Amino acid sequence: LLIAVEYSSLNYKDALSATGNPGVTRHFPHTPGIDAVGVVKESSNDQFSVGDAVIVTGYDLGMSTSGGLAEYIRVPASWAIPLPEGLTARQSMVLGTAGLTAGLCVNKLLQVGAEPAIGKVLVTGATGGVGSIAVALLAKLGFEVIDRAELSAAQKAPLLAPKWQYAIDCAGGNTLANVLKLINYGGSVACCGLADAIDLPTSVLPFILRDVNLLGVDSVEIPRVKKQSVWKKFAQEWQLDNFDAMTQEITLQQVPEFLPQFLKGQISGRLLVVIK
Repeated sequence: LLIAVEYSSLNYKDALSATGNPGVTRHFPHTPGIDAVGVVKESSNDQFSVGDAVIVTGYDLGMSTSGGLAEYIRVPASWAIPLPEGLTARQSMVLGTAGLTAGLCVNKLLQVGAEPAIGKVLVTGATGGVGSIAVALLAKLGFEVIDRAELSAAQKAPLLAPKWQYAIDCAGGNTLANVLKLINYGGSVACCGLADAIDLPTSVLPFILRDVNLLGVDSVEIPRVKKQSVWKKFAQEWQLDNFDAMTQEITLQQVPEFLPQFLKGQISGRLLVVIK
């Protein structure tokens, strides 16, 4: 598909790509942007027609494939998802990969029986893109959400006094290790990020003494049908009404001044990039 991009968004991974991180992008010059929404201009696939509105997130977009911070992208049709009725192009990019990831995390918790009456949900990194949308979605579903930012210091004890039934962790490292030590018996943690670190310095005790579930969440290579399911939920029963409160709108020309702020931890909420 050849897609005329209307909106994109800025993400931590875009900042890594733009600063030459070889774990994200190996060949330069390169156009980053792991999110895009726009209109099909050319199609060699029977599932899509010229004029269709589509969302593209994940897979190789913005990594080795030129990304959504551009007026046009050319991608395999298997990467595209029809923009669901009830969700505008702008709303889809306020959500973007961050929203998709948050939705997948909430889905994982719901699948293991999470419900508001059972216990509170801890969200780490709640000021970031994934965290802020996770908080908004959980609140809409009736959960009491706790934001804790002071969990990054190493704790030697293998277990701590339990405080929460569920958690969504965007940090990894010591933060996730501490979260696991604080989960109630039979509780669950959805893990989706590595803002703190990629290692997990903990023991097996939370899992074998408290029956804690650690649920991995990937939003990049998951089957297209699972992505489509989450996007439809955001267009219907998960529709959020506080998009403007969590969003700063910028132009494509302003992108270079904002990317370094991600690496310094200075970004909160979502940055929507207007391409059109």
